[in-house]
Amino acid sequence: MNVSGKKVLLTGATGGLGKSIALAYARGGAHVIAADLDDVQGAELERRGSDTPGSIRYVHLDLAKLDAGIDAVTDVDILINNAAIYPAKKLNEFDLEQYRAVQAVNVDAHVALTLAAVPRMKARGWGRIVNVASITFYGGWDRLFPYVASKGALIGLTRAWARELGPFGITVNAISPGAFPTDAEKIHPDPEGYTRFVLEHQSVKRRGNPEDVANAMLFLSSDSSSFISGQTLNVDGGWVMH
Repeated sequence: MNVSGKKVLLTGATGGLGKSIALAYARGGAHVIAADLDDVQGAELERRGSDTPGSIRYVHLDLAKLDAGIDAVTDVDILINNAAIYPAKKLNEFDLEQYRAVQAVNVDAHVALTLAAVPRMKARGWGRIVNVASITFYGGWDRLFPYVASKGALIGLTRAWARELGPFGITVNAISPGAFPTDAEKIHPDPEGYTRFVLEHQSVKRRGNPEDVANAMLFLSSDSSSFISGQTLNVDGGWVMH
């Protein structure tokens, strides 16, 4: 899957999945703009990127406070809408403001980045957009309804954008990761019990690793997937099948 020389914007780049994704693209020769809020982890990611055929440039970007400055980071060939927040509590403990705060980061910010990136993709006649959804969209998880709603929105946007942008050589797909042992799992009070729960539901009886997601993303970003658009690929060890 050749991404050499491509310019990539990745949000949520310093998270557990994000770091592996950024490094996978840089190892493939891509030039990655790694956007997130953790400046310490961002500097370390830049350092690790210096040892690859490509490069990684960290950018401090608060998706809750996007403004016109996004134009400086969206002249890219590949856009990966990965960042998300995931507060967990019972439905009646959320209020509308908290719900909207999740949508602002998980959906609205990625809409803004896509709107900024698409014109230059159209001009080049080539582009790849990958939205990171979640298998929670298919049901079976409680205490996460704003997050689940945001991931459902990304799947809907994937299909709408794919239909509209296909004539311009731009494909749009989504990846729904399953359960990966990253910081996101720290919301669970019983980690060992949660691991048993995951393995019971997966067809593949091992825990996933971030490289599993990165490899799928590289495929959807390459010319090898040029006839695939509007799809949601579950990278979950055979948990959800549809």
